[in-house]
Amino acid sequence: MTLDVAIHQPISRTVDSKTPDYDAAIIGAGPYGLSAAAYLKRLGLSVCLFGEPMDFWAHQMPAGMLLRSPRAASSIADPRSVLTLEAYEASAGLKAESRVPLGTFVNYGRWFHDEIRAGSDVTHVRTVVRENSTFRLTLQNKMSVTSRRVIVAAGIRRFARVPKVFAGLPPSRVSHCYDGVDVSDFKDARVAVIGAGQSALESAALLHEARAEVEVVARIARLRWIGRYPRLHRLGPVSRILYSPYDVGPAGISRLVSWPKLVSEIPMPLRDAIRTRAVRSAGSPWLAPRLKNVTISTGCSIRSARLLGDELELNLSDGSKKRVDRVLLGTGYQVDVSRYDFLSPALLSNVRRLDGYPVLANGLCSSVPGLHFVGAPAAKSFGPLLYFVAGTEFASRQLASHMTLNRVPVA
Repeated sequence: MTLDVAIHQPISRTVDSKTPDYDAAIIGAGPYGLSAAAYLKRLGLSVCLFGEPMDFWAHQMPAGMLLRSPRAASSIADPRSVLTLEAYEASAGLKAESRVPLGTFVNYGRWFHDEIRAGSDVTHVRTVVRENSTFRLTLQNKMSVTSRRVIVAAGIRRFARVPKVFAGLPPSRVSHCYDGVDVSDFKDARVAVIGAGQSALESAALLHEARAEVEVVARIARLRWIGRYPRLHRLGPVSRILYSPYDVGPAGISRLVSWPKLVSEIPMPLRDAIRTRAVRSAGSPWLAPRLKNVTISTGCSIRSARLLGDELELNLSDGSKKRVDRVLLGTGYQVDVSRYDFLSPALLSNVRRLDGYPVLANGLCSSVPGLHFVGAPAAKSFGPLLYFVAGTEFASRQLASHMTLNRVPVA
């Protein structure tokens, strides 16, 4: 099964060519980049994806994890709705599982990439600069290409939140969930997992199952579980009014945030409150049984941390001290597009930002004409659905609609 799309043959990458090499260069080949490529190629645009398909998911997430999103929200959007997770499983002869394994999702994304026959280059982009009405992308191999538009789909890898108390400590002792840790390396080690969200709690469960001695340390007074009122999900038509299939946020908010365009019209203070409430720290309920033998300390935070020989000493806000071998940070991420080091300082200075997020208009357009952001950086403008795979449909439809209405004439 392949999409009926125009296949672009890469043209010569010459510095003096007046015609841009591409209509759209997409930086990042995760779910958002793949979906954008499928939609834009469907329009007949010349598109190139930069980066290894599903790189972050394959190499930066803990092996053995299961997707937090329900199956209904785990398909990458394509313009004909044929490249679904279910279609991949059928093609690969896999049995559909209620909780999607990470490995299945990675292979699904790679299959999606192959099915759309996307022009791609696994070389990473070193810099993006604006040159008159086009962009020049210099690659790690020092080659360069030009494009009419740039779509930043680079994900959250650069946004990992590391509390200041752990700054400067060696990575052999302190690592983040997004560092691609191998839980088998923690066998028999004393490990403090910091955080109370899905990443922290699932990492704690995986570490415990790998025979590490685990303790979760969380600031919140008690752990929270997604969907803690299951009866609200079994009320037929009423439940469909309260919850969207994407299952992002509590009753009511879940339905609201499934309409990102509507969310974008809400005044910013209320929009921020909705966004933060929808994605506050919580774990999937199926993790609870896996954590029943894990020590969990709630209502306290780490005041300081220091290296003592081969150990780390943690001083907690309740006055207690703990000695551990390793710390794993499940502290989430904080969007700050200035951490995308491929955006040149001159280009970045012209991107209007708010709390690290780019301020985006329809078409996910930034204040720099032709520069678009999808995924997590779009969440402040369009709501928390853009943090999840389910947001690929909205983002890609927005891009396609905008580029249809704003086609650049071919010279």
